[in-house]
Amino acid sequence: MDKELIIRSSSDFVDFALLKDGKLIELHKDEEDNNFAVGDVFIAKIRKAVPGLNAAFVNVGYEKDAFLHYHDLGPKLPSLLKFVKRVSTGKHTDFLLKNFQFEKDIDKDGSIADALKSNQSLLVQIVKEPISTKGPRISSELSIAGRYIVLVPFSDRISISQKIESKEEKDRLKRLVKSITPKGFGVIVRTVAEGKKVAELDTDLQNLLSRWTAMCKKLNKAPHPSKVLGEMNKASSILRDIFNDSFSSIVVDDEELYMQIKDYVHQIAPKKESIVKHYQNGVPIFEKHGIERQIKTSFGRTVSMAKGAYIVIEHTEALHVIDVNSGNRSNKEKNQEDTALEVNMISATEIARQLRLRDMGGIIVVDFIDMGNAENRKKLYNHLRDEMKDDKAKHKILPPSKFGLIQITRQRVRPERNIETKEENPNVSGEEIEAPIKVVQRITQDMERIFKKDYKKVTLNTHPFIAAFLTKGFPSIRSKWFLEHKKWVKVLPRDAYTYLEYHFYDKNGDKID
Repeated sequence: MDKELIIRSSSDFVDFALLKDGKLIELHKDEEDNNFAVGDVFIAKIRKAVPGLNAAFVNVGYEKDAFLHYHDLGPKLPSLLKFVKRVSTGKHTDFLLKNFQFEKDIDKDGSIADALKSNQSLLVQIVKEPISTKGPRISSELSIAGRYIVLVPFSDRISISQKIESKEEKDRLKRLVKSITPKGFGVIVRTVAEGKKVAELDTDLQNLLSRWTAMCKKLNKAPHPSKVLGEMNKASSILRDIFNDSFSSIVVDDEELYMQIKDYVHQIAPKKESIVKHYQNGVPIFEKHGIERQIKTSFGRTVSMAKGAYIVIEHTEALHVIDVNSGNRSNKEKNQEDTALEVNMISATEIARQLRLRDMGGIIVVDFIDMGNAENRKKLYNHLRDEMKDDKAKHKILPPSKFGLIQITRQRVRPERNIETKEENPNVSGEEIEAPIKVVQRITQDMERIFKKDYKKVTLNTHPFIAAFLTKGFPSIRSKWFLEHKKWVKVLPRDAYTYLEYHFYDKNGDKID
């Protein structure tokens, strides 16, 4: 399994495309005007506590107040409030907490009115970006993420990632981290720390403590509200969270960003520094790596898959509904149950990819094709779980219901990625049509179905633009059809056809449905 990170830079934003074996699985955008990213820490003031919601609204500088629920306060809230007050007034200058007197923890089932008061200063962290009509969701239980560990101020817990399975390795890491963690701080050990030496863990810890200290120094003069600790730039944060030995290349089209990423990779994995490359070809980087084509065919209401199957994705305010369809395919060698299982397995793989690619969150209901065999339903459920195991977002998958529905909940911390793939119709002013590349994809799928029916001679009639796209260049799409299926297709441009119109004919000139 090879992973590639392709990075496209412009003056206003940076796009990150993560490919697995050449297939686009994640797409991120780093925009300069995103001032409320997950992980950012603000010094803010409590606007008001709402006992009915057991939550408080906090002014963090966004047009709508941030939402802070009682369960997101953290048990050490009184200690944090005391620390912020003393540091802000200059009475406390030792930011490492070893001499700080901690307060009693709050009751886990207490009331927001007893914990917070209006106009109190508080450090809060964005845990969910503003989405739709809602302001950001925040927490006062702070954490600062590093490469191998996550630093948790005002805590004494050492936690190890559940994805590390070896008990011996868990015990080793816990022992090492406990020996280097200063008093007043807790640590969460990340999965990538498995097998690392104490020196590497300590370097990461010292970097995080430096970030904490730098943030605390700002509190004395910081206006309310203001950001006092920002997440790393998107390139570094993505590499920090997903980079591992399976990466085969990181390609960047901007020289300055290339140098930054090369330096960062040198710090976290010196042996992999050579995979960072500066792209200087005249062809746009996303086109060169086939990403533009994948974006056009992967977003939109309908997503086509192998063997004529497709899924339809519908969005509502409360949930997402995905419908699985087998298309107009037929396979005489298999019965209906086997066909349903095959289509469902292909769809499960694509759905897992779509959830990551679009960053879909909340409740997702998938209507798979009904299967009568309980063993097949179990096989589908396990396959979907396996496909989603690399998904960083927290998620839960329920077994198929008696109606054949699978329900998924997936953590939503930022707005869903939505890309408009339709284009202006050159034939009708003011009307939109699907992208030409999707037409070509549909023609290819129809062609494959026709080849299976063993037609001796096939002619394709289509718009001149589409005909040129299929036949020009080397190797042309028509040439690829020939190499794969050993059948030549005659392509006739038809001036009278609309942009998206095409028809197949057999050797007798009869239309093939």
